[in-house]
Amino acid sequence: MKIKKLPYLLILVLCLLLIQVQAQSYNFVVAKDGSGDFKTVQEAIDAVPDFRKSVTTIYIKNGTYKEKLVLPASKTAVKFIGEDVKKTVLTYDDYASKKNRFGEEMGTTGSTSFYVFGDNFTAENITFENSAGPVGQAVAVRIDGDKVMFKNCRFLGFQDTLYPHGEKSRQYYKDCYIEGTTDFIFGWSTAVFDNCEIYCKEGGSYVTAASTLEGTPYGFVFLNCRITGSAPANSYYLGRPWRPYAKTVFINTHLGKQIKPEGWHNWNKPDAERTSFYAEYKSTGPGASAKDRVKWSHQLTDQEVQNYTLEKILGDWDLNSKTASANSK
Repeated sequence: MKIKKLPYLLILVLCLLLIQVQAQSYNFVVAKDGSGDFKTVQEAIDAVPDFRKSVTTIYIKNGTYKEKLVLPASKTAVKFIGEDVKKTVLTYDDYASKKNRFGEEMGTTGSTSFYVFGDNFTAENITFENSAGPVGQAVAVRIDGDKVMFKNCRFLGFQDTLYPHGEKSRQYYKDCYIEGTTDFIFGWSTAVFDNCEIYCKEGGSYVTAASTLEGTPYGFVFLNCRITGSAPANSYYLGRPWRPYAKTVFINTHLGKQIKPEGWHNWNKPDAERTSFYAEYKSTGPGASAKDRVKWSHQLTDQEVQNYTLEKILGDWDLNSKTASANSK
């Protein structure tokens, strides 16, 4: 009898060990129902030791967390993991023309739902949202930190949804969903969007508005993405130059019917036609019309596209590297 019971005891012990290992894989757990270490995401961020060299992993259970979040520059190597990308939602509803307590308009930056200033931030399986609606500029996430990665995340909003802001910031978006109306991906940073869905909502006009600094080799690069949406045919430009040296490139991307045949707009800045760099490589779909593109845009050659590898765009940032183990508090 004892011999027969042994396998069951062994299974029980293994299950307990598995539970313990899973619990140790997260430094902090956030749960609205109080079953975790914290009820709010900001409390978990604040609990991270400043300039910690090891990765701090924060597991966020399903729920809608209405918080205006800030990840300070002192909170480095922080990793968010959501329980379910569609059920773990970080949201707020400020917008640019909203008045603050001093009676002043918040402005685009002030409208942000989540500010990312810390380097080496990673998020997986989370929805980031600005829920203000179609009320003008309303940012879901602004990113200033370097080496920031989002995997299987959603960014929801209307105008100015995603703000890659840091001039020297490098960002990588893998398998993400980004929606909006006008200029809903905009800013200074070098950002790679890999296998992402870019969703053009009704009432919009431009997908991107890069403001790349002069001399910066890369701006926004879209690799193997899909542009879809509810907007009517021929209603969106791929981009316009917020600043004169804007750089945006689409490579092997399926362009939906929403994209205008001319593709790009100069934002009524004729000089930007000379200084900006807008290009495509092997675009497909109803919005891919190379022969009708504005003459000052580019179609990359097979040789030129070799300059758009992750290694060349992101430099010394190894996407597969791990800063350190995050198995203990």
